[in-house]
Amino acid sequence: MPTRLLVRDLAQLATPAGRDAPLRGAALGTVDVVEDAYVLCSGDTIEAVGRMRDLPALDGDVAELDGSGCCAIPGLVDCHTHAVFGGDRVEEFSLRAAGAGYEELHARGGGILSTVAATRAAGEDGLRRAVERHRRWMNRHGTTTFEAKSGYGLDRDTELASLRAIRAAGGIPTWLGAHAVPPEFADADAYLDFALTEVLPEAARLAEAADVFVERGAFDTAQARRYLEACRDAGLVLRVHGDQFSEQGAVPLAIELGARSVDHLEATGEEGVRALAASPVVGVVLPASALFLGRPMPPARALVDAGAALALATDFNPGSAFCESLPLSCSLAATQLKLSPAEALAACTVNAAFVVGRADRLGRLAPGCRADLVLLAAPDWRYLAYHLAGEIVDRVVLAGELR
Repeated sequence: MPTRLLVRDLAQLATPAGRDAPLRGAALGTVDVVEDAYVLCSGDTIEAVGRMRDLPALDGDVAELDGSGCCAIPGLVDCHTHAVFGGDRVEEFSLRAAGAGYEELHARGGGILSTVAATRAAGEDGLRRAVERHRRWMNRHGTTTFEAKSGYGLDRDTELASLRAIRAAGGIPTWLGAHAVPPEFADADAYLDFALTEVLPEAARLAEAADVFVERGAFDTAQARRYLEACRDAGLVLRVHGDQFSEQGAVPLAIELGARSVDHLEATGEEGVRALAASPVVGVVLPASALFLGRPMPPARALVDAGAALALATDFNPGSAFCESLPLSCSLAATQLKLSPAEALAACTVNAAFVVGRADRLGRLAPGCRADLVLLAAPDWRYLAYHLAGEIVDRVVLAGELR
């Protein structure tokens, strides 16, 4: 069976320029475009890319994939999802459409806590099936690497089962042990006592990162600091949900503790923009969530112009962003966040790969990178953002194999 794959006769190949990560400022919008291109894969690694006219004679058994009329981009990296959950929130969606607010529903026991009940009831086999189904959905939209968070179990068994389900589906697991306070605990501090004592030791063996929701009705900065410091001491990379509805100190906390990212940022003001721009923390923007909830869009243009590192993700979850499509997120980035198609591409490839600790192998079409590529059914790679909610993905190659 051939171990080499030649993707040939591509109309275009587009990849973020250079080798650095994360990209900032002008570098974020610099894309190398090759016309009439090929990609040669050896096993799960890209061996060479270039113009068809420069393709050397190939020895041995080589499988060929005709890319005529298509454009190749790197496999998309979704660095913020909540892909492990039971049930749905379609009734809540209907209530919100009739005027109920997200925070109001959360306070009434809906929102996150309604998904907690359904997720606990699903069992580990149900959660594995759910994540695998969601992985297939994401793959059809060009996502070849996804991060997923626990946080809908909030008890020991379901949190650990969620992390195992993510790993089983090939995802990158994050322990969102501090997502909400479950109903069996009187307050956030009592819940954290439990989570850090009973769940963290095993979660740290299953997850790569830890996350916390810093917001009214969730966890304040003192509680978040306690959680994050314990997770850091256990060897986990730190991430923060912050500034989704209000500024509660998430950005300075993320910077202080050296978090890899702070995600959402819909409520981030000018001071937060300046602070992120002067720090190594990546701002992850989630425009589908803002659109879904009717919230202000995050200040992505201001962040890029100030020099911050920016990544783009879906926030796929059952309540506030039931959307698994990174191409749609790219369209929203261009139309609502005022990013260029080039900036959007880099934000959901190489910069997203940096957030999940894999920028050395993912996010670019270059020799030595993993052979993850997406063929767009379009004459120009910018259709990724231009074709709003269209069937833009023609084929996906994952680790050198056509999916």
